[in-house]
Amino acid sequence: MGPEFIQDFSALYGEPEKLSPLVTRVLCKNPSPFTYTGTGTYLVGEHSLAIIDPGPDMPEHGEAILAAAGERPITHILVTHSHIDHSPLSAWLAERTGAKIYAFGAHGAGRKGGLAGEDVEAGADWSFKPDVLLEDGEIIDGGEWTMVAHHTPGHTANHLCFHLKEENVLFVGDHIMGWATTVIAPPDGDMQQYLDSLRKVVDLGVDKLYPTHGPSVDNPDKFVRAVITHRRMREGQIVNLLQEGPMTIADMVERMYREVNKALHPAAARSVLAHLISLVEDGRVTCEGDATLHATYSLP
Repeated sequence: MGPEFIQDFSALYGEPEKLSPLVTRVLCKNPSPFTYTGTGTYLVGEHSLAIIDPGPDMPEHGEAILAAAGERPITHILVTHSHIDHSPLSAWLAERTGAKIYAFGAHGAGRKGGLAGEDVEAGADWSFKPDVLLEDGEIIDGGEWTMVAHHTPGHTANHLCFHLKEENVLFVGDHIMGWATTVIAPPDGDMQQYLDSLRKVVDLGVDKLYPTHGPSVDNPDKFVRAVITHRRMREGQIVNLLQEGPMTIADMVERMYREVNKALHPAAARSVLAHLISLVEDGRVTCEGDATLHATYSLP
């Protein structure tokens, strides 16, 4: 059984939406097939603020963030990962507020290797330069709020989730989304790391997930376990298809995603590639040469 996605999310662009005593969201007007209704930037705190995922290079969204902050100082800028719908505005916001940018690292940081080249569904922010590099488990103390950074590679190698201890909630960036599955696109995306990172989230035992796109997830344990099951089912689907004989990824996507908008098939192909890289590494699938989008795959 797959996760029960929620696709009736709506919010007013540029208007602060109070979600809890410490959490406010401001929605950026950058809807797309990959951002859903847009980037949800989070303001955390009552008297001094952390900003999580400032968003794309859209100064009008920056002005909306500053308006939502009002007289409260912005002391920290936290970035989950370096895609162009999450990180570019951090430099603009840092210049305006003097706050430092906290992240795991620049784009590609933590990457274990893999295929050459880069093809990111949402676009890589190669200019992203954090001021403070965070390690897994590092604590950011904002006085009235406490964040723990958890390295959760999979969607990107440098992906972080932030655990707000005072409310026991987790800001999950694109690691988990309430409205759709997360795209895992090699070379920066890694399916095995993603599954390991999902289990890490289960072990945290948080009460709520705040993705950067779409609605919050109120039943994290059940939802994340369903995501893991869904990914394992996709693996099984790939293996079952290969029982019919050698296939390319294009062949598989055409059959596995026949009911999905064809505009999303390129992203689906990269997720299938991520599964296949993991399956090849495990010896469950073979291919001639490297595992690429255009290779032919078969069972051993």
